[in-house]
Amino acid sequence: MSLQRLAFQPHARGPLRGIRVLDFARLAAGNMLSLQLADFGAEVVKVEEPRHGDTLRNWKTDGHSLHWKVYARNKKSITLDLKLPQARALVLRLVPRFDVMCESFRHGELERLGLGWDVLSSVNPRLILVRISGFGQTGPYARRPGFGTLIEAMSGFASLNGFADREPLLPPLALADMIAGISGAVAVQAAIREVERHGGRGQVVDVNLLEAMVSVLAVESAWHRTTGRIKPRTGNASAAAAPRNVYRTSDAAWLALSSSTEAMTRRVWACVGRPELKDDERFNTNAARVRNRDEVDRIIGDWVAARTLAEALSGFEQAGVTAAPVYDMRQFLEDPHVQQRGVMVEIDDEDLGSLPVHHPGPRLSETPPAIRSRAPRLGEHNDEVWGQAGLSAAELAALREGGVI
Repeated sequence: MSLQRLAFQPHARGPLRGIRVLDFARLAAGNMLSLQLADFGAEVVKVEEPRHGDTLRNWKTDGHSLHWKVYARNKKSITLDLKLPQARALVLRLVPRFDVMCESFRHGELERLGLGWDVLSSVNPRLILVRISGFGQTGPYARRPGFGTLIEAMSGFASLNGFADREPLLPPLALADMIAGISGAVAVQAAIREVERHGGRGQVVDVNLLEAMVSVLAVESAWHRTTGRIKPRTGNASAAAAPRNVYRTSDAAWLALSSSTEAMTRRVWACVGRPELKDDERFNTNAARVRNRDEVDRIIGDWVAARTLAEALSGFEQAGVTAAPVYDMRQFLEDPHVQQRGVMVEIDDEDLGSLPVHHPGPRLSETPPAIRSRAPRLGEHNDEVWGQAGLSAAELAALREGGVI
């Protein structure tokens, strides 16, 4: 495996340069949100609990906080114990220096700390306050804690995912959190534009996992209301288009195929030696193929099963059919396109020597995102950031001694 080695670019001028983000949010959604901003040049300062830091630091694999290393790049770290009485005044010294503040506390916690929106906006009228939660700031479930697993279950995702004869299937990653983080970053940039381009005031951005997850499932709700039916789980098949599935090859590999247009399906039939099926009433429209998808899959599956993965992919490629191998992570990292384009790159890591991470994206031609720095050590930037807020070396020493930072 040979990935491109990417040197840190500490002076890269991303399009969000000059934007400062004070990030109190924890776990996956908040870190994904602030990562999007950091990769595009914003200065993101994580505010962490002094002893244990962001909970993401404690998601460890073989003793290493890989989630933290990947999703905290390009950020700075300072520490502050919000439970102590000195914390409120210290936060209020920072807030006027930042454009965005992110939090993911339980409902009402910010207000209990004396840091509600009325207080924050009074010291910085241009501030954008991002509030990340499971269910939103209003509604019957506003006070419920909302980890992504609950959202993936309640949104309808799990009921659609998996096979009909098995239990509903949750995703193997923090899917709802990641979607919420990405959509939240878009909302933050819209709020920044309102302030900078239109002279507007700062505002509260209500980011919640439920609505973010529903945004990618909205068609499913519309389908239910239109038809009155509940979709069954269909495994790898699609209720909207056929053929679409994974097929096993003669060398025990798997191949994915998707055909969402009539022209593509005609190529599939020709490639598998059944061109006459384009005129068969069981298969001559997408709706008909969906109704008869078991037979569709049998025909394609038999053709694929008689060939190795390389042979099947070569045949589909020559026919212009949209097919791809089902990779594991090793195979993905070894793919020549992934390597040559730098989809994944190697960066220096003080613990592991090097670490494969995703390239920042999407890619801009003039002001591209960049990896400027590794994930920070806990409190690494205390002197820098607290010093900018006017605290002297003696004050910082006293705060450390008292466990405040």
